[in-house]
Amino acid sequence: MRANKRLTKALKHASVISFDKNSKYIFFSDCHRGDDSVSDEFIRNQNIFLHALNYYYKEGYVYVEAGDGDELWEYKNFSVIRLAHTDVFTVMKKFYDAGRFIMLYGNHNIYLRSKHFVESNYYEYYDEYNQKKVDLFRGLEPKEALVLQYKDTGQNILVIHGHQGDFMNDQLWFFSMLLLRYLWRYFHLVGFDNPTSPARNMFKRHKIERIYGEWIAKQKIMLICGHTHRPKFPKADELPYFNTGCCIRTRGITGIEIKNGEILMVDWRIAAAEDGCLQILRTVVRGPVPIEKYDGMKFDYFKTHKRYDDE
Repeated sequence: MRANKRLTKALKHASVISFDKNSKYIFFSDCHRGDDSVSDEFIRNQNIFLHALNYYYKEGYVYVEAGDGDELWEYKNFSVIRLAHTDVFTVMKKFYDAGRFIMLYGNHNIYLRSKHFVESNYYEYYDEYNQKKVDLFRGLEPKEALVLQYKDTGQNILVIHGHQGDFMNDQLWFFSMLLLRYLWRYFHLVGFDNPTSPARNMFKRHKIERIYGEWIAKQKIMLICGHTHRPKFPKADELPYFNTGCCIRTRGITGIEIKNGEILMVDWRIAAAEDGCLQILRTVVRGPVPIEKYDGMKFDYFKTHKRYDDE
């Protein structure tokens, strides 16, 4: 019940943005950008992510980072993250300066709900080479939730990180953060998984997805989120629950796109061409499906929830 109330509260206080068939959005989440050490899982996909961002910038997309972009649980000093991934932040700044960047916070970067923390860390940084302060994301206002309202039908799509349905990573986030920073971070390096993370715990992941399903059926709204690290695109008779996956998989990154009034899931990875040259490829995994398809559909959770348990 607490999780349902948290999701409903996020919806109630979400920023609302209208879009139409000419709008383009790309949703990535769970980058967990670190310090370029052995514990930084993002580093193996940094070049893939950078190439994908450049593609979306040139194509005119709005980039929505749906939480856990920076790994602030493990690395309390944001400056080491920025220095480790300078090229990525350079492209993200291009989106921001063009008015095409929206940052949501998740549990691993929940510090972004503090205006003081954002002003102190994200507004500007000190350029040691030129020995002066340089703007980064001046005026940035990270959000907990975003509602995209489709002009053609009036449909609403809630975009959140998804930790709102996870007790240990929401109400008890500070305790979970301490465990990760001082215990599980080091255990993970030698092969142990953090049991509080839905990305590592199948039981927790299925439980959270059941909460999503119940809430979607009750609110009758489309949902895009991350947090579980498991890509999800609904089949024909399933509830409109979309999960971006994550950017720290060994095989590449996944994301959700909206363009031409349609929604689709994409996969970016390194593949070998016939001549042996390596290349970064964008592949459509599911969709595209017209957003109108989910207008007025039967949001019957009890008809579809067993699928979430069995997958």
